[in-house]
Amino acid sequence: MGRCAIQLVTGPAGSGKSTYCHILQEHGLAMGPKHRRRLHVVNLDPAAEHFRYDVAFDIRDLVSVDDVMDELQLGPNGSLVYCMEYLLQNMDWLEENLDNYDDDEYLIIDCPGQIELYTHIPVMNKIIDQLRLWGYNDNMVSVFVIDATFVTDPAKFISGSLLALSAMISMQLPHVNVLSKCDLVEEASMERVLEMESALQLWDILGNHSNNSGPSSLQPYQHLNPNAASASVGAESNARAEREGRWNRLTEAICSLLDDYSMVGFIPLNISDEDSIAHVLATVDHAIQYGEDLEVRGADYDDGGEAE
Repeated sequence: MGRCAIQLVTGPAGSGKSTYCHILQEHGLAMGPKHRRRLHVVNLDPAAEHFRYDVAFDIRDLVSVDDVMDELQLGPNGSLVYCMEYLLQNMDWLEENLDNYDDDEYLIIDCPGQIELYTHIPVMNKIIDQLRLWGYNDNMVSVFVIDATFVTDPAKFISGSLLALSAMISMQLPHVNVLSKCDLVEEASMERVLEMESALQLWDILGNHSNNSGPSSLQPYQHLNPNAASASVGAESNARAEREGRWNRLTEAICSLLDDYSMVGFIPLNISDEDSIAHVLATVDHAIQYGEDLEVRGADYDDGGEAE
């Protein structure tokens, strides 16, 4: 029996994962008659409250963060971890729902946004390993969504790139990084960052660390030191310069790590641009060769799904 294609949509909380799922679902329905397809969206976030997409099935029917908080008196993060571990103990629920979809169907799984689930707590890795055992190994792709407003700050962008690299290595799947909320960012600024050839080049040009007359690269962290704003001479000024030097060297080391892997790239997604949405979907499809065996059949079918 064939297996349906699966997108595992991950990324930090608030990065726009649910919006991404909704936009792709709407785009699939709006495609032309010969290419139209139904994208089924699954909610795998037990802490989710509101989303705009039509849900194929929902983990909250099995367990929810609110119920765990009420019954076990755990905090939000502890309850989320408990829910995901509960899912691991009841994977037959997930298997039964997945078996309802044929090999020509397409699932987008909206995953939780807590980063610890993809780093030091191997919950998602175990779920992915089980999906492999069920025969989905060649049909899964990881989509990591990050907020495009990070692009306006080189330090944040480098941090986000490191996070994307960590998720890619941890999940061990075909991987696509998507910049969400591009409609909220100045296009020229975003393109300038994305066109950089390396993370070190980005930091050298935009990091402001080598320009003594410009703003300090430690400026976002000056609130941690109440005296930083007034320090100008003497030992305090030297100590500040030393801290800044260490911070810059650490950033350069992180940039070198990203450049050594040379595997982190981002695809911009503008939800108000159909071409942008189509490009993202085509890129993700290509990662798992989805549609290569469906293309000829699709051309012979009309809007009602019957042969012409």
